[in-house]
Amino acid sequence: MTAAPGIASALLGVYARVGPTFVAGEGVELIAADGRRYLDFVAGIGVNALGYDSPVIRDAITRALDSGLVHVSNLYRTEPGERLAELLVARSFAQQVFFCNSGAEANEAAFKFARKLTGKPGIVAFSGSFHGRLFASLAATDRPDYRRPFEPLVPEVRIIPLGDRAAAEAAITPDRTAAVIIEPVQGEGGVRPVSTEWVAFLRRLCRDRRVVLIFDEVQCGLGRTGTAFAYEQTGVTPDLLTLAKPLAGGLPMGAVLLTDEVAGALAPGDHATTFGGGPLVAAVAQAVVETISAPDFLARVRESGAHLAGRLAGFPGRMRAVAEVRGRGLMWGIVLREPAAPVVAAARERGLLVTTAGPTVIRLVPPLVISQADLDRGVDTLAEVLA
Repeated sequence: MTAAPGIASALLGVYARVGPTFVAGEGVELIAADGRRYLDFVAGIGVNALGYDSPVIRDAITRALDSGLVHVSNLYRTEPGERLAELLVARSFAQQVFFCNSGAEANEAAFKFARKLTGKPGIVAFSGSFHGRLFASLAATDRPDYRRPFEPLVPEVRIIPLGDRAAAEAAITPDRTAAVIIEPVQGEGGVRPVSTEWVAFLRRLCRDRRVVLIFDEVQCGLGRTGTAFAYEQTGVTPDLLTLAKPLAGGLPMGAVLLTDEVAGALAPGDHATTFGGGPLVAAVAQAVVETISAPDFLARVRESGAHLAGRLAGFPGRMRAVAEVRGRGLMWGIVLREPAAPVVAAARERGLLVTTAGPTVIRLVPPLVISQADLDRGVDTLAEVLA
């Protein structure tokens, strides 16, 4: 199916779009122009945590519009952003919050904050990482093909092997390293949960060498792993934490959560954003965070995650194409012995939307509100394709 004349030709071709044109959504399904419904295990790559046509988001947008304030400059105070910051502080380790517009922007801000605090230039990231496509976040992203056309990127950013203690001790130095950034569950790098022992080691090393520890929870945060934040399952508290994807229910918003120690190094003018934390997106984000962080909601995510894990557990033994399944909560990867793209296409033909996380991994990140019956429907379709 082709898009309407004059639309596709005007869009810059940096996306390899596939499949039908979607015109509506309901619950955990997207609806195409021809009326066909697709069960969505992509959720806007983890953005649409509350599904489609969510009353929580719809009502929050309506209430926010009733105020007449869509945007007010950050030169002035508005209530929605301040209430959202207080909510995030109350739910997390942080004492202060900075709002921006995306995950990449949040990571760029975190790098700046770490450099300002420490007075050091170095950033260390890990193999399999994905932190964004801006100049510093791209430098910290382990995708050489993405980085190469835009080099030189931000200097003194190193990517070292994940889990290699000797490499970490050599690269993370007290005189040059400002920050270490890591995803508690790598997303684009193949849905790879990082061991608690590894993050505990990094926490000790960073503390000893006066290095800021940043957790990138852009994809794995806000309920996706079954707790409000993924760091809660590691036993480790970072100095900075970045959020984005599901934060404002599909509206563009990112955030950096900071300790008082980091925040104390920053002064007016050190960083800024025109749109970040505006009253409309902040009001919607407050409703989303309140919903997702509620204990009953998180308990249902954990139950759904356990159900999905149980259904996927038998795949490696039953299906020659499947080497491994791994994940946490409602964020799972099916590691294949062959390219994943044909599986994605075959699933879409059967009415199921999944995506990849690297060339041989099928990524499953359905809306957090998905029922166990719909999880079963998706897993059954995947089983048919893989068999």
